[in-house]
Amino acid sequence: MEKIKIDLKKEQLASLARPHYNYSAIARFFFFGMDMLVGKKTTLPKTKLLEILACIPYRTWEGYQYKRMTFNYSDPQIVQLAGRIVSWGREAQDSEYWHLLAVHEKMKEDGVNDPWFLSTPIIFLMVMSYVLLTWIVARININRAFLFNAEFEDHAEHIYAEFVADHPEWENQPVKSNLVRNYKDFQNWAEVFQSIALDERDHMNNSFIFCGRPECVVKYEGMPQTP
Repeated sequence: MEKIKIDLKKEQLASLARPHYNYSAIARFFFFGMDMLVGKKTTLPKTKLLEILACIPYRTWEGYQYKRMTFNYSDPQIVQLAGRIVSWGREAQDSEYWHLLAVHEKMKEDGVNDPWFLSTPIIFLMVMSYVLLTWIVARININRAFLFNAEFEDHAEHIYAEFVADHPEWENQPVKSNLVRNYKDFQNWAEVFQSIALDERDHMNNSFIFCGRPECVVKYEGMPQTP
């Protein structure tokens, strides 16, 4: 089957037109805290911080799901579901890590240095705090953990869509980084960040699937199959 070419500009506009998910109190508090810490305005360093944190839930779940498979190896239903979560989590981790590299490459091209909140001690404290939060939520209720991740990814999708809208000049900026160009045939930096926004939507959709809310999935032409 021929792969459908996705209109990134169209999907970015769809993200802008779609209201944010009705976030829970814990998600709203988390987003508010981040804005208070690093500023409400979206910047390249702020998106870099988002990507550093975005990998953490998937890593946390991977270890937890392997534990489930080990202790429930005789139950094929549990093993199959846990395996699906692990497979999806690994793919999502790779995607989020590439986002981090892409943002870093854009900062290098623009001559943007890491601000204070990306210093090693601060990053360590934030990462460990988020690791603890995701671990606790996953142990209390794994479906709630998936839902919280869906909220995080919905928030990220909107941030990137709005970020591109705030920088129309990116449509005329060719990608110089070989690392980014080798990943996909991007024509300009606007397409890079539009693609990241769409990846976040995919992560959100899969999180909704695993938390038992398929009705919340945002469908679009050319979307990948759910895990």
